[in-house]
Amino acid sequence: MSVILKPAESYRETFSFRNSEAAIARFPFPFPEEAYMYSVNIEPATSRDPGSVFEHWFDIDEHYRSEVAERAIVLQNDSRRCMVMPHMQRASWDALEMIMEHLAQDYPKLFSLTRAGDQWLWRNRALGIEQAFRFGNAETLPCEPLEYIMRQTQGDIALLDQRDGDLFMDAGVITGPADWSLAFDAGMSFKQWHSPVPMAHDMGIFDRALKYLLHIQVDRPVRRLNWTLTINPRLDTAPENYHLWGAERGQVTPENVAQCVHLRVELQFMARLPQSNAMMFSIRTYLASMAELVTQPAWARRLHRVLRDLPEPIADYKGMTRYRKTLVDWLSQFDNGT
Repeated sequence: MSVILKPAESYRETFSFRNSEAAIARFPFPFPEEAYMYSVNIEPATSRDPGSVFEHWFDIDEHYRSEVAERAIVLQNDSRRCMVMPHMQRASWDALEMIMEHLAQDYPKLFSLTRAGDQWLWRNRALGIEQAFRFGNAETLPCEPLEYIMRQTQGDIALLDQRDGDLFMDAGVITGPADWSLAFDAGMSFKQWHSPVPMAHDMGIFDRALKYLLHIQVDRPVRRLNWTLTINPRLDTAPENYHLWGAERGQVTPENVAQCVHLRVELQFMARLPQSNAMMFSIRTYLASMAELVTQPAWARRLHRVLRDLPEPIADYKGMTRYRKTLVDWLSQFDNGT
């Protein structure tokens, strides 16, 4: 299926971001049951459901130009959103190679990659980019390799160094985080950067997840869905910018809840990088307003029940305490009890 790219829309200020009917239909609704509780919920990242977000390793959709424009704004305003520790240079080239290979293979109308030894030619037709460079030589690129390819990729990425039986966040480009900070988490271990999550530690969720991730093999990637709620279609909800978005949680009313409250779903993709043995942790974020979601009746019913019955510590962690009742009351009109 060919991708039809929309003109760039805004994830800030005017909030002009909208989903087409096709984008709503392929939205990765994250609730397989009518109640939610933490689970590892990791599955092999095998290709399935042509046209869905699960078809390719790196999903490109109609919002491609919007996301790369948003990333450029964030990096211009805060260079700390891109970080690569010295020992992660090889992993950065590893990630660039994996992403370029798959984008060229899966979206040949938009991307192409030609290689002659270490002399590479990359074409990005969506953005009008043609770049010849020498693989492994950062001086032949406009910027460092991880930043270069991530400026042309949807979703965020962290590169995790595996050592001492743990994973450490030692590199990444994170411009659309859901209330966490790369600058703060840099160098932390797997459990350290997950420490704010309530209840899951006592349930052993992260012990099982880490054990699983440490044994991921090359060409055997895995994926999972994670979710939260965001006010307005705002990708960048980093703690550094809390003064811009924090107060929005208190501005939800019965009149605006349908348009301003968004379900934010992360398709998390984890792959072993073959040359460096680092772990690629990709976070591809999808946003849909409540008004868009309730066009799917089954989703509307299930979302009402999940949010209504969500344990209070999880609701608080998801940041929805102030407007939860308003949202649940609005969603209840779409739940006929079946």
